[in-house]
Amino acid sequence: MQVETQKFYYTPEEYLEIEEKAEYKSEYCDGEIITMPCGTTNHNKIAGNFYAYLKFGLRGNNYDIYIGDVRLWIPRYRQHTYPDVMVIEGQPIYTGTSTTTIMNPMLIAEVLSKSTKNYDQGDKFLYYRSIPEFKEYILIDQYQYHVMQYVKTAESQWSFTELEHESATLSLQTVDFKIELRDLYEQVNFAENNED
Repeated sequence: MQVETQKFYYTPEEYLEIEEKAEYKSEYCDGEIITMPCGTTNHNKIAGNFYAYLKFGLRGNNYDIYIGDVRLWIPRYRQHTYPDVMVIEGQPIYTGTSTTTIMNPMLIAEVLSKSTKNYDQGDKFLYYRSIPEFKEYILIDQYQYHVMQYVKTAESQWSFTELEHESATLSLQTVDFKIELRDLYEQVNFAENNED
């Protein structure tokens, strides 16, 4: 016996209308609405640490730094997503008249979870690379000291750096900022990681 399931197609406008009233966040993937999984306390600590140190480190410069609640629209792939941390140089470019969705991050950081790490490293990175201003991608493992850094070096070319030790230093290339992994992972208890 075959069971039929209904598949709904939503326009970006319908998604935004639904998202405004929703009690939880969802991403939009070319007509499909996908509920986002809940984050762990360690995920939250890592994203918060990166945001806080970055915000403090870049104060007085012409950058806006956003954490998880600001939506990103990627027109080429018709994607609405909520990156963990984004950096914009100058003024944000908004979609429509709302200030909830931007289009021009130069740097994006994602904290990896078991359920999203393959997507974050694969298709999502492909989507992000279509953003003209996007030049640096930071992927942070929440289960161990491990950070992957991708930096755009030329059109369609990216360099890769991997950090795996508590004493290692992440040196961003698009902004003047460095952070030791021990600070990035401040108050993170790897023994607590049993999410997803």
